[in-house]
Amino acid sequence: MTKRILMPTLISLLAVVGVCRLVAQNSGTVKGVCKDVDGKPIAGAQVEWYNTENGRKYELKTNNKGEYFSLGIVPGKYKVTLSSAGKELFHYGGVDVSLDEKELDFDLKKEQAATAQAAGMTPEQLKAQQEAAAKAAKENANIKNLNDRLAVAKQAADAGDFNTAVSTMTEATQLDPNRDLLWAKLGDYEESAGAKSADAAEKTKDFSDAVTDYEKAVDLKQKAVDADAKKNPDEIKKLASYYNNLGQAEAKAGKVDDAAKSYNQAAQVDPAGAAQYYFNLGAIMTNSGRADDAIAAFDKSIATDPTRAEAYYWKGVNLLGKATLKGDKMVAPDGTAEAFNKYLELQPNGQYADPAKQMLASIGANVETQYGKKKTSK
Repeated sequence: MTKRILMPTLISLLAVVGVCRLVAQNSGTVKGVCKDVDGKPIAGAQVEWYNTENGRKYELKTNNKGEYFSLGIVPGKYKVTLSSAGKELFHYGGVDVSLDEKELDFDLKKEQAATAQAAGMTPEQLKAQQEAAAKAAKENANIKNLNDRLAVAKQAADAGDFNTAVSTMTEATQLDPNRDLLWAKLGDYEESAGAKSADAAEKTKDFSDAVTDYEKAVDLKQKAVDADAKKNPDEIKKLASYYNNLGQAEAKAGKVDDAAKSYNQAAQVDPAGAAQYYFNLGAIMTNSGRADDAIAAFDKSIATDPTRAEAYYWKGVNLLGKATLKGDKMVAPDGTAEAFNKYLELQPNGQYADPAKQMLASIGANVETQYGKKKTSK
C-alpha cells in the first residue's frame, strides 16, 4: 500500500522538474559589470532590459561591486539602459539575447573615450563639455522654477494677498539664497504687508523683516558690482534702488538714522539719480519732524537737479515750520519765500501751487516768478 502512494508522488515530482527544465531552455541569462567614468563600480544603479519586440521590461539592480545578473530573460532584441538616481547614464540598442548567457558591461570611461575620439576631443575635454552642459541644464531648470514662483508671488501681490506673496518668495529664497532679486522682491512684499496690516505687532515685524531682506539683496548686489570689472550701469542703478528701498523700510521701522545712511549710499552709488534719493531722504526727515535735516536733504536734491520743483516746495514748508512771531506778524527764516516762488516758477499750475501762494501770503511775501508775465500779489 505504501508503494502505491509513493509512486504517483515520484511521478509528479519528475513532471515538475521537467517543466522547470523546459522553461530554462526557453530563456537566457544576462549579466555584467557597471563602472563610472573614473573606473569605479556603480553601486545601486538600475539596468533596464527592454524587449523592443514585445515591450517587456526587466529591471535589475547593481550590487556594491557594480554587478548585475538575471535568469529567465526571454530571447529577442533589447535596448539596455543604465541609470542612477533617475538619470540615464548610457544605453545600448539592438542587443541580442539568446538561450546562451549574455554578458554586457557598462564601462563609462571607455565609452567616454570613444565618444571623445569620434568628436575629435580628449576624454578630459569631453568630460568638461558634458559637465558644463549638465550645469547649464540644471541652471535653466532652476531659473524656470524661480520665475514660476516670482509670477505666482506677483499675481498674489497684485490681488492684495501679500501674505501669499511673502510665503512664495520665502520658498524661492530657500531654494536659491544667492540671488539678490529674490531677496529684494521678498522685501517689497513684506513692506507692503506691513503697510496694509492693522495689527501693530505684525506691522513692526513686517517692516523689520523687510529691512533684513533688503540688506541681503544689497549685500549680494554689492559683491556682484564690486566683482564686475566693466561696472555695468544697469547693475549699479539696481544696487542704488536696493539702497533706496532699504532706506524706506528702515524709516518705516523707525530707524531714521539708518535710513539716512542708506539714502546717502544710494546717491553715492548712482550720482545720476541722487536728486531723487536726497528728495526721499528729505521726505522722511520731514515726516520725522527733523526740519534742519530735511532742509539739508532738499538742498542736496536741488543742487543735483535745480529743476526739481517739489524739493523747493518742501524746503519752504520746513523753513516755514521754523518761523517765529513778532507781535502778530509771522517771520520766516531767510530763503522761505524764495523756495515757494521757485516752486511756482517751475510749476505755476502744479499740485502745490495754491498751498505755496497761501504760505507766501501767510508771511506777507509776494508771488514773484519768471514764467510768462511777471505778477505781484499779496
